[in-house]
Amino acid sequence: MAPAAAGKKQKKKWSKGKVKDKANHAVILDKNTAEKLAKDVQSYRLITVAVLVDRLKINGSLARKALADLEEKGTIKKVVAHNSGNIYTVGGGD
Repeated sequence: MAPAAAGKKQKKKWSKGKVKDKANHAVILDKNTAEKLAKDVQSYRLITVAVLVDRLKINGSLARKALADLEEKGTIKKVVAHNSGNIYTVGGGD
């Protein structure tokens, strides 16, 4: 009799999983963000696309363009070049 009773268990209810909030990051560099970028980047030891996205709330493509522009100006210098992402540091200090 035991096997017949075992078949009447409740089915497992699957959770929907965790839902991540959609980030509303800027897609153009406004004046305030540009000033904050120029000022704050001097204090960062490690500069990557992810760092700029997280701290300045800009999207990834804008962060890549900003890093390329800062490197061209000589504000930052590239430490590691890789196809998955570049790592920069402040231009003067080693």
